[in-house]
Amino acid sequence: MSATLVLPSALGLGAGLPKRKTFTCGSDRVRAVSRVGKPKRTAGLRVVAEDTNWGRELSSAVVRVGAGVLMVHNGLDKLVDPEGFAKFVVEPYLGFLPHDEPLSFVTWTYLAAGAELAGAAGLTLGLWTRLSALSLFSTMGLAVYFHVAQSGLEGFPLGVVEKHQYAYEPAALYCLIYFYFLCNGGGALSLDNALKKKD
Repeated sequence: MSATLVLPSALGLGAGLPKRKTFTCGSDRVRAVSRVGKPKRTAGLRVVAEDTNWGRELSSAVVRVGAGVLMVHNGLDKLVDPEGFAKFVVEPYLGFLPHDEPLSFVTWTYLAAGAELAGAAGLTLGLWTRLSALSLFSTMGLAVYFHVAQSGLEGFPLGVVEKHQYAYEPAALYCLIYFYFLCNGGGALSLDNALKKKD
């Protein structure tokens, strides 16, 4: 929801032109408009409320839920064979991750699976949305690195490849989606917003 605040500091005496200042925080916007001049008296405060853009909120929620649900199988897949994933993916391509005791490449596999499952649940529900998006953005960022290290950029952005998509393309798209929710939160149709209203 956004609101417009009109703050005339003087009436009838200001010779300067109107100046606008815009303050932005998340999806809420407050716009303050004041007239420059020598103040003689202070006028009242007028607040004009604008309706929530429900088309934007609904489409954002659909993308959020879809990107959460579609991530679940990635976490489950790692739990099927964590040792194999650690041996053939983490160790050869992500060997820069700390792996001295008590950490190991298998530990990183379990951490990735946990981040993808917990993050997917949080994003789907819109609960702790930014933290959930951060965990998913991190794992998908490493997935992009893995695919690029394995097969290169494949002629991006004009290369035509045999499988009709770059190997890192799905992970990169996930990254962009999660980055959006990391920056903007879950929106009006989220548990975060519902809990905030109760406070």
